[in-house]
Amino acid sequence: MPTASNEIAKRSDETPPSGLAASKGRILPPEKLFLIPAISVLLLIPCFWHRHIEAGDLGSHVYNAWLAQLIEQGRAPGLYLVRQWDNVLFDLLLFYFAKIVGLAPAEKFAVSLCVLVFFWGLFAFLQAASSRPPWFLVPCLAMIAYGYIFHMGFLNFYLSLGLGCVGLSLVWPAQKNGLVAAAILSPVTLFAHPLGFLLFLGAAAYRLLWLKFPRSWKACLPLGALALALGARWFVGHHGYEVEWRDAPIWRLTGAEQFHVFGNRYLYFTQAVQLLFVLSTAVALVQSPGRAAFWKDRRFLIELYLLSFLATVILPENLRTDPTGGWIGALATRLTLVTAIFGLAWLATLPPRLWHFAAYSALAVVFFVFIYQDTAFLNRMEASAESVTRQLPFGTRTTSTIFAPNDYRTIYLHIPDRACIGHCFLISNYEPSTRQFRVRVQQGSPVVTASVDDSEEMQSGTYDVQEEDLPLKQIYQCEASDLTRVCIRDLAEDEQNGRLGYHPVTNPFFSQNP
Repeated sequence: MPTASNEIAKRSDETPPSGLAASKGRILPPEKLFLIPAISVLLLIPCFWHRHIEAGDLGSHVYNAWLAQLIEQGRAPGLYLVRQWDNVLFDLLLFYFAKIVGLAPAEKFAVSLCVLVFFWGLFAFLQAASSRPPWFLVPCLAMIAYGYIFHMGFLNFYLSLGLGCVGLSLVWPAQKNGLVAAAILSPVTLFAHPLGFLLFLGAAAYRLLWLKFPRSWKACLPLGALALALGARWFVGHHGYEVEWRDAPIWRLTGAEQFHVFGNRYLYFTQAVQLLFVLSTAVALVQSPGRAAFWKDRRFLIELYLLSFLATVILPENLRTDPTGGWIGALATRLTLVTAIFGLAWLATLPPRLWHFAAYSALAVVFFVFIYQDTAFLNRMEASAESVTRQLPFGTRTTSTIFAPNDYRTIYLHIPDRACIGHCFLISNYEPSTRQFRVRVQQGSPVVTASVDDSEEMQSGTYDVQEEDLPLKQIYQCEASDLTRVCIRDLAEDEQNGRLGYHPVTNPFFSQNP
């Protein structure tokens, strides 16, 4: 097999790589096409190995899909649906699948579709960037597909990035048909999430300008992109917005932190991936016939990776433009997934070796064993929540304070959300009050609070119960020795809703990262 260095060296700086257009039909010979469905089936196993997919905000998405059904039936007073053109594609997939097969199967189908779009979209982009199918990176792609962003449940953003990768694979060769197809796809990317759309638009524009600019002008592009990021930082810092900046060790912003999914044991994956990245690059550099050509051939991907990394350093983690609205949350953390994608594109250009595949396969086996164990733990917790909500009469008003173990990279868990479907209203439900989703709330609704601040206090257990809130129940973890055991109790006026039950100590991750 010819090396990536030799393949790329055949092209000038200004010649676009062959990408998908040139490699069409070369992904696999016809007798091996079965590998694509086989890999897809293996990839979807984590979506089906437990009763529920445990992916952070996914529980909230499913619960709000149920509320959307109740709104259509006129059984959710004070709630209404709006039409919006971003941050909604996954929710609509879930809602309409549920109309056909019910909510539980719809959850599996919608998430499986997102995983396939993300994985194969990323695969297509890496092929376009390296001019060959990146089969040796399949284990690494599988891990990133089930990485931190997936398990936070940011599924609209996740889906938009997968679609954005498809769009970039079409833009990369800078050929007319691909550009037209990418333009047609871009509104769907926006429909999923605006951030994924903006990232696609920015990377596509950067790619096309880089190919068009003469060599002496190419340095203007990274300088201009850096100036835009610094300008955005200045703007949000000087216009009265509420801003939280991420204060994290530099190594966390390289993209490798996407492999740090739950507890501290996942840190080994971040370190192993970083080590393999450096080792693979060093070996390829030593074996390259021309050191200068090695870096020159990959200059464009170096620029994209470094700009993405710098954006995570420069831009805020959380931003709120309206004091009564929701936060634009985890911005820098989401961008680390983009950094990881450009890092994988770099690896895809390196000459593939058997030890690459063996190393990533070994990591993937251990990674998915850990994922299975942690999601099984969360499934047991959710089963306990279902057992305490099963006997509640329809319309029972509840709040919840369900927390993750101390070493997890999250604090609140949306465990009771799906457990309440068909039984109780979770008035601490965060989505309607943020005005960022299609389910919205009016003041005075008995179904959910209209206040973002009250929702946050209810989830953290610091909400003072008012007389008008009653009757109200609390879903909580009964004891610290067994976090999977969930209880329910009646709340009283003037008590703090998180007075009883488990509370985590200061989360070491969030003590550094607001």
